Amino acid sequence: MKHKICFFIIGAFMMPCAAFAATTCSQMNLTRCLDSVCAINVSSNPAARCQYCGTSSAGTPPTKSGMRSLSLGASARYTLSEDELESAPTDPGQRYVWATEQCIKKVSGCTADDVSDVYDELIEQSCRAAGVSAQMATTIADANKNTATESGCLSTIRACMVVANRCGPDYSQCADDASFNNFFSACSVESPDCGEFVSNVRTTLIDARDTAIANAEALINNIVASYQANREQQLALAQQTCTDNSGRNACVETVCSRNMPNQCGPGFESERVNANLLCEFYTVACELLD
Repeated sequence: MKHKICFFIIGAFMMPCAAFAATTCSQMNLTRCLDSVCAINVSSNPAARCQYCGTSSAGTPPTKSGMRSLSLGASARYTLSEDELESAPTDPGQRYVWATEQCIKKVSGCTADDVSDVYDELIEQSCRAAGVSAQMATTIADANKNTATESGCLSTIRACMVVANRCGPDYSQCADDASFNNFFSACSVESPDCGEFVSNVRTTLIDARDTAIANAEALINNIVASYQANREQQLALAQQTCTDNSGRNACVETVCSRNMPNQCGPGFESERVNANLLCEFYTVACELLD
């Protein structure tokens, strides 16, 4: 835990030292900013956050459009414009890192930890939607309650099962057999002409449930692994700034150039002394990283 805290202390001060007072992170504004990068057209594409900033396994997002509708009513101060998004990476993992960097600059007081706390769960929810989007499209297209065939009964009962107040489209509310059996019984009763196919339909839907849950877990595990690798890489970079003292030196030079009237020039050694004192937090942080 100390490693994690100290790393982000160092990371924050590797950015230009414009102010030293602590600022509370606005989670609402941070989410608005991240959504402007990762949730394009989310109202019509629930998988957007996963596709843009989660994993390439979720598929390629549609051609960019609809940014105006996404940002409507939101302050442009906390969102990225379409021009700014031209520089955004297309790889989901890199785009997440890029969005983090841009948004902690736009929203004062926020850190990479705040991004993780605010946004990782939204990406996970989106990835669950991505995992079942193809199946749901088939369900809607094939549903036909008036055809008493095994295929028709499968479509009918499946459509009944995956509504929000039963299993849900990702089957997450039927992860345990008791819940699944309860909803399946109710849906079977609503399809009285499907009696001879119920057993096969039940087997097929159990397999579909198990696959959906396994796929969702795999997607989330991939995301968590990529985030962990990125954090470890950044921690190694922070440790390197302690080893060669480059972080502290850079802090001193920044404070001299931006905060000292004479920029710590010849004859003004007192300014450099004050700059060193302001950057003393590097010494404390690096001791904790050892």
